[in-house]
Amino acid sequence: MPNVTSPLSRREIAMSTSGRSAAYVPVVALGLSLSLFFVIFYVICIIGYLVFPGFELLSWSTFFLGLVESFIWGWYFALIFTPLFNFFARRFG
Repeated sequence: MPNVTSPLSRREIAMSTSGRSAAYVPVVALGLSLSLFFVIFYVICIIGYLVFPGFELLSWSTFFLGLVESFIWGWYFALIFTPLFNFFARRFG
């Protein structure tokens, strides 16, 4: 079977794919996004628990502790996920 692609079209394909940059996720943007997502989700969950009458979930100090921990977990995931994603995106992207 004859070769269907010409050398010119292979070179054009190589040039079009070599100019493509790998995906990149900035750590700060992902950290803030995840942290605020967890904080908002935490507050929504607390509001959901407060709807039930007579149900005492937590005190103000534990509420604020939960907010801080939610923010910290967002940064934790961002600091682990972002370098891994950027590495594999550069490697296989």
